[in-house]
Amino acid sequence: MSLQTDFIVIGSGVAGLRAAIALAEKGARVTVLTKDKASESNTEYAQGGVAVVLAEDDNAELHEDDTLVAGAGLCDVSAVETLVTEGTRYVKELIDWGTEFDREGGKLIFTQEAAHSRRRILHAHGDSTGAEFVRSLIARAGAEPLINLTAFATTESFIVSDGRCVGVRFLDPILRAPREIVGRAVIACTGGAGQLYLHTTNPSVATGDGISMAYLAGAKIADIEFVQFHPTALSLENAPRFLLSEAMRGEGGILRNKYGERFMPAYDERAELAPRDIVARSIILEMRKTGTRTAFLDMTALDAAFLKHRFPRIYETCLAYGLDITKDLLPVSPASHYFMGGIRTDLWGRSSLPGLYAAGEVTCTGVHGANRLASNSLLEGLVFGARAGEAAFQDSHDIDPAAIKLRSEKADAADNNGVVPTAVRKRVKRTMWERVGILRDRESLERGLAEFDQILASGLGSASRNFVTLAKLVATAALWREESRGGHFRTDFAEPRDEFRVHSIQQIGEPIATESVDAE
Repeated sequence: MSLQTDFIVIGSGVAGLRAAIALAEKGARVTVLTKDKASESNTEYAQGGVAVVLAEDDNAELHEDDTLVAGAGLCDVSAVETLVTEGTRYVKELIDWGTEFDREGGKLIFTQEAAHSRRRILHAHGDSTGAEFVRSLIARAGAEPLINLTAFATTESFIVSDGRCVGVRFLDPILRAPREIVGRAVIACTGGAGQLYLHTTNPSVATGDGISMAYLAGAKIADIEFVQFHPTALSLENAPRFLLSEAMRGEGGILRNKYGERFMPAYDERAELAPRDIVARSIILEMRKTGTRTAFLDMTALDAAFLKHRFPRIYETCLAYGLDITKDLLPVSPASHYFMGGIRTDLWGRSSLPGLYAAGEVTCTGVHGANRLASNSLLEGLVFGARAGEAAFQDSHDIDPAAIKLRSEKADAADNNGVVPTAVRKRVKRTMWERVGILRDRESLERGLAEFDQILASGLGSASRNFVTLAKLVATAALWREESRGGHFRTDFAEPRDEFRVHSIQQIGEPIATESVDAE
């Protein structure tokens, strides 16, 4: 017997929580399913802050221009306009809900980050902005009795009936057995997929299930070849790739090679403040040039007291690994960080599959283009999470969940634990890093695809199938896009090409198609 609710939201990051709140405010029952504890998401780990037009010397046109430049010709202008204009209202709303951004003398503090023309980044508790977002949104969601938040519930697939997404199959967190839940609509806010790669700043839950589940259910996937690698992840043996925030370079940090030489000005006139894709590739090239596995981030010219106050979480974490950010050079190397592509949606979170909505990193709204501007991700989750909730409610008011009839499907026993086996996970992660990484070419991508086909042919449970399917989607689109643009760099096609100034579209059973970029 299927469970019933009005709406199902998958994910408890900023997009999922904001969508759930939008629905509950309209009197709808909302079930939020999340893979781990409610606070465990990419949102929780966002350090830098949220980009928003609130400072006196800033305006929406400037924020839009910066976003378009970073997006390397692939942003949909209408999506960017929506983000920068509505973002101010939604951040003000967050403040009204008790979100505590850093202030000085009662006034909000704005900081600078790479590729922004103004100091427009709000942060909380120095470098814990994402955690503060989650805290305040969970508190707000907790005040809504119509929201039921179910933790440790791993979603396996979407349920489609008569061409409409009507629910999801998930693992019951108590019984660890498959369950089904149906509703008027589903909103996927499952976040990114950094765990596809050997080195990543993302938490273990970021496996991209929502994207592959949507693809397997028939929805369109766009621009999935565009993966952002964060330039400065802490690079130490036997330590996680802890993120050293973009804001550290925004505040004056310098990148040096093993000889102590500053190298970024030789690669780009913007030096350390160039867009992330350029900085990440420059570090890789400099490491190859000097025969090392790391570069170094130097913060020692800045005031020690300022650094401890501005980056308390980073300071404490580095100290735990024997590094003092006020005195030591910090070994860094790039790591997978953010996916610009995902489930193709309109400006209200509607996917191409009726009944399936999506918001946040799992989507491709066209906001980020080929390369996300720093600190636009939390804003995207906030704005489009709210819009997806509103649209889902308006579009499905005449649907009765009790009338939904499902075909009975026997679950595969291999699906019952919802975990990707270690052998499969390691094989995919290494292949993605070596074959579908920061620098790509035809031979490398074809070898990666052959590897994924071999894994898929071996017979997999749903968690593994989702994981490998997504890896194959990324490699397929990267092989098709014979140019370099933003986060996608082909050494055999090192320049952008006008004929590829389009969105790549993948849909199950179809060859890669394209959509025009909204440039108006």
